[in-house]
Amino acid sequence: MRLTDCTTLTFDCYGTLIDWESGIVAALQPLLARLGTAPSRDAALAAFARHETRLEAAHPTMRYRELLARVHDALAHEWGAAPDAAGSRRFGASVGDWPAFADTAASLAYLRRHYRLVILSNVDRDSFRASSVRLGVDFDAVFTAEDIGTYKPDPRNFAWLVEHLATMGVAKSQILHTAQSLFHDHAPANAAGLASAWIDRRHAASGWGATAAPPAGVRYDFRFASLAELVAAHQAAL
Repeated sequence: MRLTDCTTLTFDCYGTLIDWESGIVAALQPLLARLGTAPSRDAALAAFARHETRLEAAHPTMRYRELLARVHDALAHEWGAAPDAAGSRRFGASVGDWPAFADTAASLAYLRRHYRLVILSNVDRDSFRASSVRLGVDFDAVFTAEDIGTYKPDPRNFAWLVEHLATMGVAKSQILHTAQSLFHDHAPANAAGLASAWIDRRHAASGWGATAAPPAGVRYDFRFASLAELVAAHQAAL
């Protein structure tokens, strides 16, 4: 398979286009400051991943900002901090403050000239709208967990993606799903029969950061350390 075989790039947003780990850690600072001994960055992200994964499975129709508030509640309880409802609400509303990766806007601007661009995200519509100004392009379609009623890696998110792109004249064989998370994105993309490109944003770090560990046997068609590397590979393919 070649990058030029596809007509449509479907993107996970948070972790792939938006630097959610930096955003999460920054938004957790008021809570971490209240602890006698704060966990390390890696430990905090791993705890976030554990609670987010559990709550997304338990509450698939809950809006992401409300789910994030519950994650904050769970982290405070785990770390022995007093409950802080206002702090949890602020954490839930922090998505729009999370920064884009440095290469995101320029890479998307280039890719927009060659592909349809589509978002498949685990957030709610308002949270994505707040982030979209950092991305610099208009997407051909945006599908969120709020629209679908389930969170990735539920296979229904990818069934929704394939079904709705078909109404736009996009065949499954024309889609390249482009994402960082092997757990949320590549494993269910494999099951849906989609080609995928792994944007390995954590290539210089150990562990899985803010995502759960992937199941065994996850595969992908391309691997790039950044979106800029994907752009360079596309330019070389041309």
